[in-house]
Amino acid sequence: MERLNRTTAPQAKTYTEKVIQFGEGNFLRAFIEWIIWKTNQKTDFNASVVVVQPIDRGMVDMLNEQDGLYHLNLQGLLDGKPVDSIDLIDVISRGINPYRDFQDYLKLAEQPEMRFIISNTTEAGIAFDPACKFTDAPASSYPGKLVQLLYHRYEYFKGDMSKGFIIFPCELIFLNGKHLKECIYQYIELWKLGEDFKNWFEKACGVYCTLVDRIVPGYPRDNAAELCERAGYEDHLLDKAEIFHLWVIEAPKEIAEEFPADKAGLNVLFVPSEAPYHERKVTLLNGPHTVLSPVGYLSGLNTVRECCEDETIGAFVHKVMYEELLPTLNLPEEELRKFAGDVLERFKNPFVKHFVTSIMLNSFPKFKTRDLPGLKTYLERKGELPKGIVLGLAGICTYYKGGKRGDDEIVVNDDEAIKNLLLELWASGDVAAVAKGVLGAEFIWDEDLNSVPGLTELLTADLALIQKEGMRAAVKSIL
Repeated sequence: MERLNRTTAPQAKTYTEKVIQFGEGNFLRAFIEWIIWKTNQKTDFNASVVVVQPIDRGMVDMLNEQDGLYHLNLQGLLDGKPVDSIDLIDVISRGINPYRDFQDYLKLAEQPEMRFIISNTTEAGIAFDPACKFTDAPASSYPGKLVQLLYHRYEYFKGDMSKGFIIFPCELIFLNGKHLKECIYQYIELWKLGEDFKNWFEKACGVYCTLVDRIVPGYPRDNAAELCERAGYEDHLLDKAEIFHLWVIEAPKEIAEEFPADKAGLNVLFVPSEAPYHERKVTLLNGPHTVLSPVGYLSGLNTVRECCEDETIGAFVHKVMYEELLPTLNLPEEELRKFAGDVLERFKNPFVKHFVTSIMLNSFPKFKTRDLPGLKTYLERKGELPKGIVLGLAGICTYYKGGKRGDDEIVVNDDEAIKNLLLELWASGDVAAVAKGVLGAEFIWDEDLNSVPGLTELLTADLALIQKEGMRAAVKSIL
């Protein structure tokens, strides 16, 4: 079998270099490159990507060995039917390591067709490091490298306002564009790059907040040989992702005209505000995840898919999602129900084993950001507590008691202070003390949740029922 490259795969197309991408990892290749590939197919976008390695050690050498080519395996349910596709993605033209080839990196700014900058440098990547110097080759931080590139373009094109960049950060933090912009201003100030450059950046460039959503398991170790056989090439950069994708970009319509992914039949939305979509994802995807995991595990189930397909626990998931969390959001109901249906399809993906124990990591902080806002809004709007969400919290408390489930040891992963608090509370043998102590832990919640009307009593009752009759009986009592 031949190694994949542009000689052995002459069907790979060549496009105009228009995109600079910081990051070469599995997510970007399964999400951004795939979106650009589809957009090239469906529109006249005709764009290729130059990948910049954001840290000293990375994968651009491996990428260049295959001339930027790799295969993407998409798996999941689409309209209830299983999809298992494999496609050759040909939109990466080359990769650059700026730590080794800094001048080649700066020369990207000299290409007049370059228009877009996209990044995913992990949540820690968008950060200001005052130790970075303008003369570093390159600056160690991503925003520092970006400012070096922007300034070189500004100088090379003599401040031409038509040569700015459209910048889409894809790091998984809320208001990623706002944070990146703040870092850029800090470097302009630190490096004394001047008001003229600052003015060019403000007027010629745009930094836009985005929300990305696609589960990407990455290199398919379990069946890589089989996928290479299907593709017909030896491919060291195979990538795997779910079929679902969503990219929300907080940008005006003229940006959508330049980056026409929404015209290619893709789930790419250009919107006035990313906030409601961020809230929707956190509430309808992450929220149910957080409460179904302890409830499912303590009911004898191990994966998200098993939970959704189980008659009792599946009904619990449906109740939490559609009856309790969905009514707390402020987008059109039809749109929310469509998204909730997509989430359930993702949960039931037959190709992915998503173990609930992996979701149980740091459950209390997750509940605080993902479920507690919905609990409060539901109480405010309905005048009563959402029983499924409260039972989910009771499940987390019970899981943190530790011990065993059958022959399996329950391993709790969280902040030591939280773990110690739960062990101490459970040692009392009093479920009322557990409920009151957990809800009163202001270092977890930043408030005393015992003040939420009826919450202490309902949590106490749920904990008592779980202890007496088991989790399944507790779930059935609220259905």
